[in-house]
Amino acid sequence: MDCHIGLCLVAIVKKRLNTEASLYTILQILSLTLFEKTPIDQLVKNTEVQITMSKNNNQLNLFN
Repeated sequence: MDCHIGLCLVAIVKKRLNTEASLYTILQILSLTLFEKTPIDQLVKNTEVQITMSKNNNQLNLFN
C-alpha cells in the first residue's frame, strides 16, 4: 500500500515538472539523491540532458 502512495507522489511530481522522464527514471534519481539539497527540477533537467546526449551516440558510455 505504501509503495502505491509513493508512486502516486512521483507521478504528481512528474506532472508538475512537465517532464518527459519516465517514472522509473525519476524514482532512480530520487533514490540516488535522497540526501542532497539540489531541487528535484534541476536533477530531472540534468538527467534529461544526459539522456538526450547519450541518444545521439551510437555507443553507451560506461564511465562518465
